[in-house]
Amino acid sequence: MHEAAIAMALIDQALQSADEHGATRITEVEVELGILQQVVPEALQTAFEAAALGTAAEGAELVLVEQQAEAVCRQCATRFQPSLEAFSFCCPNCMQADVEIVAGNHVTLTSLTCE
Repeated sequence: MHEAAIAMALIDQALQSADEHGATRITEVEVELGILQQVVPEALQTAFEAAALGTAAEGAELVLVEQQAEAVCRQCATRFQPSLEAFSFCCPNCMQADVEIVAGNHVTLTSLTCE
């Protein structure tokens, strides 16, 4: 369950940022979840709540924003959304499978709301 490791990293990052800004309590944590990370939102929520216990983030709302996958073909530079159902990363323009994933493969803490 990689959600626990993600939750702990998010809490650590949020606490560090809050401390740097003199905040005493974190009320909301917004996270962008790349779909290619295959994070189960409910599992991340549970792990986040557990990781936040006893910290300035205890009781904070976790807001998850899904980021779709995007790829750029290295052959023809076409930007497209890969077909995740078929697990196809072939370029729809030139049919090559030589792509760079440019979105949808990250977990990013995008904002905090603190007191």
